[in-house]
Amino acid sequence: MQKRDQSDRCFLSLSEQTFPIMKQITERMPGGFFIYHADGDEELIYANQALVQIYGCESLEEFKEHTGFTFPGMLHPEDMEAAERSIKKQIFVRGNDMDYLEYRIVRKDGAVRWLKDYGHFVRTDVYGDLFYVFVEDATDTHFSNTGDAHMARLVQERLDALEALEHETTALKLVHEILCSGMWTMEFNQQGQMVSVYWSQEFRTMIGYKDEEDFPNVLCSWSDLLHPEDHDRVLDQYYATIDDYTGKRLYDVEYRLLTKDRGYRWFRATGKLSRREDGTPITYVGMFVDITDKKETDEKLEEQRKLLEEALLRAQRASQAKTMFFNNMSHDIRTPMNAVIGFTNLAATHLDNPELLRDYLNKITASSNHLLSLINDVLDMSRIESGKMAIEEAPCSLPQVLRDLQAIIQADLEAKGLHFQLDDSALVHPYVVCDRLRLNQMLLNVLSNALKFTPAGGHISVSAAERPGDGEDTAVYEFCIRDTGIGMDPEFLKHIFEPFERERTSTVSGIQGTGLGMSITKNLVDLMKGHIAVESRQGCGSVFTFTFTFRLCDTPGRQEAQDSAPDQQLMAWRLLLVEDNELNQEIAVTILEEAGCTVEVASDGAEAVEMVRRCADDPYDLILMDIQMPVMDGIEATKVIRAMDNLRLASLPIVAMTANAFEEDRQRVLSAGMNGHLGKPIDIDKLFATLQSILGSSR
Repeated sequence: MQKRDQSDRCFLSLSEQTFPIMKQITERMPGGFFIYHADGDEELIYANQALVQIYGCESLEEFKEHTGFTFPGMLHPEDMEAAERSIKKQIFVRGNDMDYLEYRIVRKDGAVRWLKDYGHFVRTDVYGDLFYVFVEDATDTHFSNTGDAHMARLVQERLDALEALEHETTALKLVHEILCSGMWTMEFNQQGQMVSVYWSQEFRTMIGYKDEEDFPNVLCSWSDLLHPEDHDRVLDQYYATIDDYTGKRLYDVEYRLLTKDRGYRWFRATGKLSRREDGTPITYVGMFVDITDKKETDEKLEEQRKLLEEALLRAQRASQAKTMFFNNMSHDIRTPMNAVIGFTNLAATHLDNPELLRDYLNKITASSNHLLSLINDVLDMSRIESGKMAIEEAPCSLPQVLRDLQAIIQADLEAKGLHFQLDDSALVHPYVVCDRLRLNQMLLNVLSNALKFTPAGGHISVSAAERPGDGEDTAVYEFCIRDTGIGMDPEFLKHIFEPFERERTSTVSGIQGTGLGMSITKNLVDLMKGHIAVESRQGCGSVFTFTFTFRLCDTPGRQEAQDSAPDQQLMAWRLLLVEDNELNQEIAVTILEEAGCTVEVASDGAEAVEMVRRCADDPYDLILMDIQMPVMDGIEATKVIRAMDNLRLASLPIVAMTANAFEEDRQRVLSAGMNGHLGKPIDIDKLFATLQSILGSSR
């Protein structure tokens, strides 16, 4: 009973999924066709209309009532035994050929007729043991063999096609259920001409159509909806599969189809043909799958793949550039360090020769300043990449900026014998609001390169021009720096503003640098919402052009009005130096004491706080406070001092003197209550200018 229930379920599945296809194949047959179970009561699964008519019945229900819808019920009682023997033989042999029988039947009207039976046994895991049977009325030709071989061959072809179709339909059914696909079939006559087309309802639903009236079973219903760009390609592959009589070609194509309600959608269609011995097509079976979402995902993945490839190339280039940078930095740092150490050793052995000693010290100072510039470049780049670099605008004089630049490079110009020209005659409004420090840094970076790469006797010029801005209170300023140096090749120009890049000729020539100057300059230009352009040819020099929009102002800032630093009117100030590094203590104490100051030293913040408490009767004039120290840092020590009950002690001037030299570090110490900020290494002029500005000329 369990086996029969399984067969019933298979029968329902078989009928639902394959009936439209079977009907198309068998309804035009002149003879009858049926399928029945080879076990049990040998119940029929399917019978076509021609078979019903052979038995003299008007409908399938009449046929079921007349035969019991079983194979034994269809046979004349006297032919039952012979037919069963033939069936058992075929089951036992299980050959590939058709089993041929002739037997009598009793029609509903009582008439006895002879039938020719071409049957084939098949064993399936899904449907159980089955027989496919083709029959025709052979009463008039019962004793004639004319046409039997031909008929057997035709029926065999039909059976092979149907058997292949059964397996393909089963596979398509499973795929259809998984992928929610649509199905299609096409039938061909013996001349290979298409005689019918079938579109499944699932496919119609996928493209927004309701029924056969809305989307007829004709080929053009589908082909007319193909995207114009896909139309010819798809039809070429469709017909090429039909015309391939070898049967090796499969139809598998992706294309866009115009749906009724959702515009063009992407589909993938696959199909396979069953063929006769001569290669002509019999049945074309296939399916459609909507792949729009997958296509969009694939396109996104392809875009991401390209982006990843580009990112990988950039990362590889950056990695190579950083490797080159570290190699260059190793060389460039060691070079001035070698000079510092070497001339220091030489100075120690020539203490009795003041002139030679002075020369060594000057070279040590130059090498130290160069080393500091290398370190500053690296730190500036780090701050830019971390987003900590900020632009601080204030009134300034552009002619003064240019004159200061000339003063900075004047010694180098004279040392190399370079001709220099400065032209600011085109400036109508010389006073603007901008970040003078960053403007000076950008222009100086380019000027420094011009100095490095321009041979002796060459020319360098700086010009400034002005044109009206978008508003009445703004103007557009253009700074142009030209040189007659060695120039740059076109390939390097493409990457000149990338970090760690250096022109190969600079390495060959031994000119030092981090390869960060131009990248820093470009980032500063962007921060100031400006533009930088460069033109260069090898052997013909370079031209750098900066363009900025600045707000106008009437007078320069207070800082601009100071033509020079305050005179060092040294006084006998009593100072507290808070510094944990003994060498730094020695340097600072020596500088200050030689200037006439009295200096006491604390090695950490906690010690400094205690010394301040002890000096209540005779307080210090000022505290020079390091920031990063053990026990208690400078920020915390300052907060403790500012919170003291003794208001005189709590208000003592405190100046940070620290290696934390960035603008955010300055803001941090001022926010903690300090009165000023000095960076390390110590700039002596700036140190005493700061002390004078806070303490004045008297104690």
